[in-house]
Amino acid sequence: MAPNGDRVTVEDPSLTTSVIRPTATWPGLDLRETWRFRSLCLVLAKRLLKVRYRQTVMGIGWAVGQPLMLMVMFSVVFGVLARLPTEGVPFPVFYFAGLAVWQVAAKMLSEGSQSIVANSSLVDRVYFPRVYLPVAVGLASMVDLAANLVALGVMVVLYQVTPTIGLALMPLLIAVAYAACLGLTLLLSALNVAYRDVTVLLPVLIQLWFFASPVIYPASIVPPEMQPFYYLNPMALVVTGMRWAVAGTHPPPPEAWPISIGVAVLMLAVGYVFFRRRQGTFADLV
Repeated sequence: MAPNGDRVTVEDPSLTTSVIRPTATWPGLDLRETWRFRSLCLVLAKRLLKVRYRQTVMGIGWAVGQPLMLMVMFSVVFGVLARLPTEGVPFPVFYFAGLAVWQVAAKMLSEGSQSIVANSSLVDRVYFPRVYLPVAVGLASMVDLAANLVALGVMVVLYQVTPTIGLALMPLLIAVAYAACLGLTLLLSALNVAYRDVTVLLPVLIQLWFFASPVIYPASIVPPEMQPFYYLNPMALVVTGMRWAVAGTHPPPPEAWPISIGVAVLMLAVGYVFFRRRQGTFADLV
């Protein structure tokens, strides 16, 4: 107190005041914060890989073992018995080229949609960009995809299949698959926090997407007038493009590229915005 009884306020420039406010109804993208914590995303991805293959005899080999077993079954059932066309490509190469990327996409959807609920102990105790949980699942899935592509390369050599110039576009095809799957994963993971029905519906959705994609049949059997609508499914471009790149099957039509790429980017944008819109309620609901 001053001698005359007035209160004296002393401002210390070394002190800072932090004001915490709730997020807006429609929060911004906040990509700067997401980029700043990128190292955490890598840590989460490494942890997921360790947990996934811990105490397994084959380890990362299961990433290749699952599509290989399905490839054998599809070759017998759909190739030998049902005699579905494979555009002159040996059955194992035809089916494995589709399964190599599809199995990774299905795993990304299955594990990613559960990522927020499965990590509830982190979500309600520590703050970090929640989007890193499904993104980490996607990064771990890319490791599985790399193993599948190595196995596919060995299979191409064994069956003496000649790749095409489309190999140069394989990174683009992988990016399209990742964007589409991540967008859908973000949407489903956010919904799954509030509505656990997603867990029940997810296997059905994955099966529907499987049959809507040319995994067990060539996309060339789709009528020409239906092709533009068919390629609204980005995985149709990815699977068809993979087979064209490694085995020289019919390439995707020119109009398929902008359609599928545009839909994949739209799925990613919508999924991310919806996730950001809902993430403020995650800690209260998990």
